[in-house]
Amino acid sequence: MTDPARPLAGRVALVTGAARGIGRRIAVRLAAAGADVGVTSRDLDALAGTVEEIEAAGGRAAPCRLDLIDPAGADAAVAHTLERFGALDVVVANSGVGGPIAPLWEIEVDDWDATFDVNVRGTWLTLRAATRHMVAAGTTGSVVVIGSLTGKRPLVDRAPYVASKAALIGLVRAYATELGPKGIRANLVSPGFVAGERLDWVVTGQAQARGIAEEAVREELAGMAPLRRFVAPDDVAETVLFLAGDSAAGITGTDVNVTAGVVMY
Repeated sequence: MTDPARPLAGRVALVTGAARGIGRRIAVRLAAAGADVGVTSRDLDALAGTVEEIEAAGGRAAPCRLDLIDPAGADAAVAHTLERFGALDVVVANSGVGGPIAPLWEIEVDDWDATFDVNVRGTWLTLRAATRHMVAAGTTGSVVVIGSLTGKRPLVDRAPYVASKAALIGLVRAYATELGPKGIRANLVSPGFVAGERLDWVVTGQAQARGIAEEAVREELAGMAPLRRFVAPDDVAETVLFLAGDSAAGITGTDVNVTAGVVMY
């Protein structure tokens, strides 16, 4: 009988972008639920804190450097996780970049391409590497992609990021359609304004672009939510855990908003 406190016991997860923020909280939460977790980042040293937190709680983590610009990187991360833990049941594609902050007509081509190279192409490379193995192994598992509310409710001067996150909605639906007959589910989680370093960066950029105080931007963003608060990283982690486990066995191709009500569709 499954231990309700450890619904992922005996399973293996891979979480990209796990050094800090949402990615770290997801990795730690999946480990606490019983999973062995492969964790990646462009900066291998930055993963030390995540690994230490997981192992201090009795879990197991396998760190691996992953630069999503490198087409071979995702294959290597999957191979490393398989070598360490022998299986792969859950994939969380969390890595992403914020892109430039500028009016659409002032954005440079290289900045546009760099945003899509990581957020869309990099996500696809991650899913391709992971699901290629899962399909071949006959694994019935779960894929979770981290999107953003901005894919549905754009922020000013963030067009490349907005477009890249909107593209993930279609990508996940395509994966859900193709992987469903194989017993693999694919879902998207769209976080809102999540408290932490990334939100601080957004607030600073918005304040500079609009010529207003950072505190005014912060109050404006929080005021957009019916719950009148920012999303906590653990709010997102708990949603990912639900989608990764058997409690969500009938859910695929879905975009789950974790936005404190800023987006309701």
